[in-house]
Amino acid sequence: MAGRGTRLRPHTHVTPKPLMPVVGIPMVERIVNTFIEVLPRPITEAVFILGDFPSEVNEALTAICERHGLRASFVRQDQALGTGHAIHCARDYLHGEVVTVFADTLFTMHGPASLEGTDVMAWVKHVEDPSRFGVAVMDGARIIALVEKSPKLISHEALIGIYYVRDGKELRDAIQRLMDDEITGYGDEYQLTDAFDILLKKGLVFETAGVSEWLDCGTIEAFMATCFHLLKTESAQHGSVHNSELIQPVFVAEGATVQDSTVGPNVVVEKGAVVSQSTVSNSIIFSGARVEGSDLSESMIGRHATVFGAKGRLNIGDHSSIG
Repeated sequence: MAGRGTRLRPHTHVTPKPLMPVVGIPMVERIVNTFIEVLPRPITEAVFILGDFPSEVNEALTAICERHGLRASFVRQDQALGTGHAIHCARDYLHGEVVTVFADTLFTMHGPASLEGTDVMAWVKHVEDPSRFGVAVMDGARIIALVEKSPKLISHEALIGIYYVRDGKELRDAIQRLMDDEITGYGDEYQLTDAFDILLKKGLVFETAGVSEWLDCGTIEAFMATCFHLLKTESAQHGSVHNSELIQPVFVAEGATVQDSTVGPNVVVEKGAVVSQSTVSNSIIFSGARVEGSDLSESMIGRHATVFGAKGRLNIGDHSSIG
């Protein structure tokens, strides 16, 4: 999670994208929850590969791990030299069973994962246009190649950035070969798919597992769409609602307040936020924000921002003030 999340700015100027709350739960914590549910053996440690983030990020990630009984460790990627290089930064932790995850998408897996008899498990999603993704080239049920962002249509099985490796040392050695021989791929960067392709050609057993949902959180529009999609099954009212109409689906977090307002459909009001004397639809109000006397739609209001007497569509970052 070393990326800067530029497509989600201004909301990621301070908060790394994987720590953005998605209907009350940080994105990375949702990923941890998924693996706790589907992996056949307990997770003992989470290693976070970070960029130049403030110490508060480590504290937040440590708190997430403590909630789930995990040990938190941290490494830093000082240069953005590719996905393979990112995992290379965590090479000291690549031993035993390892799962590598890129923490910028959410997913729902097809039940418990069966890892027996495989050296590498790659999770995939069938997509009609895989040009933006790495793909698994299949021969029946067998993977015969892993290719990063091919300009030609060679497979519909998009790699979603999640891999299980039975022996982390195998992956560490393959990435080291990329680095030693300066083998770069797409974008002239060290790609993790190229390291896995080395293991594939070495004869390791590769299998795929599907996901029923793959939800993008990488842009403002995609992030909002994912939140609204989750609202359909996770909508709940925990906060304080007074003299107001909620048009479901709506999520009002514990510690949030809605008063003298009409809220919904498709609205998330995060912890500590206040919506007063306003009409809000299809919007996300982040923690600690205050919206008063406003009529908002398709808006994202950053943490601890204040909006007074505004109308229309807003996208403002943390600690901003309008009106």
